Amino acid sequence: MGAETGKRMAGDYVIIHALHIGDREIVLGENPEGIGDERYMCAFCQSNGLMAGYTEVMVSNDYPELVKLFGERVAEQAEKTRIALNGPKIQGIHNTPITAEGCEVIGYQHDLHGKIVVIKQEVLRPEYRRATSQLQLCTGGFGASPNSRGTACHCTELYSGKTSYFQRSDILGVIEPEKLPKWAKHYLEILRQEQQAEKKARDREGR
Repeated sequence: MGAETGKRMAGDYVIIHALHIGDREIVLGENPEGIGDERYMCAFCQSNGLMAGYTEVMVSNDYPELVKLFGERVAEQAEKTRIALNGPKIQGIHNTPITAEGCEVIGYQHDLHGKIVVIKQEVLRPEYRRATSQLQLCTGGFGASPNSRGTACHCTELYSGKTSYFQRSDILGVIEPEKLPKWAKHYLEILRQEQQAEKKARDREGR
């Protein structure tokens, strides 16, 4: 964000359009003071919440040209994401979103360390509002402790192994391992084996 204007900035460019789908965000920016061929820009953006990086940056003074590029990149990224998210269907995974009826709803008195948590649908972007993205192993964070002032919970997605963090308020509930669907039990076992192997490797290095 621009400190003075409150607008989202990428260098001298004001971001006027942005769409995040899958693992990438496509942005279109305008530099009102830009001259020559650098008035508008289109790029991919990746952010860790603190810093943003821009790649495959294209600049032009031809607005329709860059809007066309923006649309093409959105379409390409949407198709890439569609193919990736079709994986569970091919595997025969029943990927209906999990609701409160499908888990044990938690309160702030619950300890979430090592628990299988269910992320609320509305927290996830539309393309990820499905069981394979909701089911996560909570591995730590101040928010995992009961009655903690901290809110961040470190989680690992069972299906992909991707790590991220959520606020405790983002968590709908928990599911005991024995109540998980068959596919989730399979990926949980793989995840735990990987964690044990990593721990053994660290222990050997510490000797």
